[in-house]
Amino acid sequence: MPTLDFKIAAILKFSTLDYPGKLSAVVFSQGCPIRCVYCHNPDFQDYKKPATIDFDELLSFLEERKDLLDAVVFSGGEPLMQKDLYDAIFVVKQKGFLIGLHTAGTIPNKFEHVLPLLDWVGFDIKTDFEKYEKITKIPNSGKLALESFELLRNSGINFEIRTTVDSRNINSEDLVNIAKFLKAKDIKKWILQECIIRSSDKDLNIPLPDDNVLSDISKYVEIEFRRQ
Repeated sequence: MPTLDFKIAAILKFSTLDYPGKLSAVVFSQGCPIRCVYCHNPDFQDYKKPATIDFDELLSFLEERKDLLDAVVFSGGEPLMQKDLYDAIFVVKQKGFLIGLHTAGTIPNKFEHVLPLLDWVGFDIKTDFEKYEKITKIPNSGKLALESFELLRNSGINFEIRTTVDSRNINSEDLVNIAKFLKAKDIKKWILQECIIRSSDKDLNIPLPDDNVLSDISKYVEIEFRRQ
């Protein structure tokens, strides 16, 4: 098999958190089309940066862990940027692993292409879709993410919706608007992730919403908190 055009920045060899209820490995791809103000993996943003791990090396690792791992989760960066994502997923799936994808969905045509191969998706909603540029710094990103959300909702694939709560850029009205949107789309549960701004000096933890805001949100959708 020829080497695939898939840039791997890092591999997390064991995780109990990245695919619900399964032990998984997480493949972090290099490159992301958006520039979120709170990005958790800024070193993975630049697509021009060379891969640090060969795809063949990933396959060798997975071959050794066949009896220990249930799933492989493609994360990033944004895995939808990878030219050979479909082929990479197909090869890994053929080895018997469940396939998860972490995505912000800002490349809907690529998302639609790989959806049939996926078993589970962790989908990031950044903020109210009309205000996406405030978080992503990229015009039209909200419209693209909404298109991918609808593809996912209609796919029949298991998924979860997550939002990193950067209270500097997402206010209580934004959160309530997202909750109302999710209720209208019959989404029962919403993951609110703690926002941590990482720097070489000191990490800054952004507080989660106060009880009044959480009470308002809970009228529309069940909330689960997740620490990074």
